[in-house]
Amino acid sequence: MGKQGVDIKFWVGIGISALCMGLLFTKIDPHKVAAAFREMDWRYLIPAVIATFISFFGRAVRWHFLVLPLKKVTIGSLYPATIIGYMANNILPARLGEFVRAFVLARKEGLDASAVFATLVVDRLCDGFTVLLMLLLTFFTLHLPPGMETVQHRMVAGGYITLALYCGVIAFLIILKRRTSWTLSLVGKLLRPFPAVLSEKVIPLLGSFIAGIRLSTKPAELMAVFGSSIFIWAFAAWPVDLLLRSFGIILPFNGSLFILIFLVFGVMVPASPGYVGTYHIACVTALAAFNIPSEKALSVALVIHGVSFFPVIIAGAYHMWREKISFSSIRTTSSEKEQLS
Repeated sequence: MGKQGVDIKFWVGIGISALCMGLLFTKIDPHKVAAAFREMDWRYLIPAVIATFISFFGRAVRWHFLVLPLKKVTIGSLYPATIIGYMANNILPARLGEFVRAFVLARKEGLDASAVFATLVVDRLCDGFTVLLMLLLTFFTLHLPPGMETVQHRMVAGGYITLALYCGVIAFLIILKRRTSWTLSLVGKLLRPFPAVLSEKVIPLLGSFIAGIRLSTKPAELMAVFGSSIFIWAFAAWPVDLLLRSFGIILPFNGSLFILIFLVFGVMVPASPGYVGTYHIACVTALAAFNIPSEKALSVALVIHGVSFFPVIIAGAYHMWREKISFSSIRTTSSEKEQLS
């Protein structure tokens, strides 16, 4: 992707963020938002921040096992690269954080940046599958308040659809890995009714994607990847639970998972750096299912976002200083992204 493409995405994201924040604040009484903040128990902030960084540590541990086919890399190298990458997602356009992560680790460990980036593709797949499991757990176990029966029924239906999607994606990836040529040929036949340009893009992309994925075949290491994925998302949900409690909102833990899932989908929508607007509207929408007033829900959204935003930027800046990495060197990851795309 060239600089012009990044600029377009940046301004589109800014526009979407501005629209979302505008929609939120036009329906909000600022005095009630201020009142919600006054009632907040700020003692929950510190454990929420700690839990957030424990989740990032879990990401470094999982990455260790994903990078093993390339090199045995210590957590001392993986954790700073992880924090710097997430900091980059908060301040740089076009979601460059993953490329920053690959760039930082490749430079420090003398690895090929493309190979490191392939491990992050698997990393994101692990996240996707774990979120799907969270969806299943939430949709089948969470009971919403009276008056939300329609939403409850849609959740259960969504659970069945998610289960089918989860099984289908796993089956496709297994077949693609084991019978790559046959699967690519089948995909090509399925795409024949569509414009040829689609097949010309999809087939090479799938081929290069599956060729770049290298996973350990050792059961213990695969279990470590699975276990660390559960660990990561459990500690990602815990700050949500803590910060809800700081506002006097007591929900079962699967309620916090429900909100976290909305936040995950919120950050997938194109937005400004830091997911401003989409993150907040997703949180407010999720809390509306529990009959939480919009003003309190927005206050919660602002605090949850702040906990995942400002401490990560501070920690990322510290690790940049420790690793002797400058913003100018991070900006070169735009060219790295062009080579890896």
